[in-house]
Amino acid sequence: MTTKAERMDELKQRILEEDVCLGLAAQATQLVMGDGNLDAEIVFIGEAPGKQEDAQGLPFVGASGRFLNEMLESAGLVRSDVYITNIVKYRPPNNRDPSSSEKEAFLPYLLRQIEIIQPKVIITLGRHSMEYFLPGAKIGKLHGQPQHINVGEQEVIMVPLYHPAAALYNGSMRQVLIDDFKYAAVVSRGKK
Repeated sequence: MTTKAERMDELKQRILEEDVCLGLAAQATQLVMGDGNLDAEIVFIGEAPGKQEDAQGLPFVGASGRFLNEMLESAGLVRSDVYITNIVKYRPPNNRDPSSSEKEAFLPYLLRQIEIIQPKVIITLGRHSMEYFLPGAKIGKLHGQPQHINVGEQEVIMVPLYHPAAALYNGSMRQVLIDDFKYAAVVSRGKK
């Protein structure tokens, strides 16, 4: 029986061997799979690695990551309690939004990550990751509201949140994001 870590390593190897998004891979420093607890009850899914993430090989380590850590702390959590990944595993040039084809190319691998971890809650960070699970939905209407979705054969609670970068660029979003995040943490503990 293989461990979750071994299965995640195999998945990473498959992405490399199958030349997923070769154009992105060619200009990126490295593949950024994810980071955290493979037995986590909560998985965070962002959009794509940025400059710092590409350099360090870890998701959410730049300014958005510092704010994410602050939100985790406000909810009584730390990064080692959760698993953090992105839809797209390579940094898009100039931090542009990931394209539909790039997101689509990585979908099977993201779903496999979720299958390996088997979280109870998925928290999407930003509209790109939310739209992955709720096509056509508007984050302005659904942010902070738990949604029951199926990922493969597993039913999970998904809570869409604004991307932490939104609070960095728009100070009025900061409290909205913190409040939504605290509520999502309560939902993940089954208290709501």
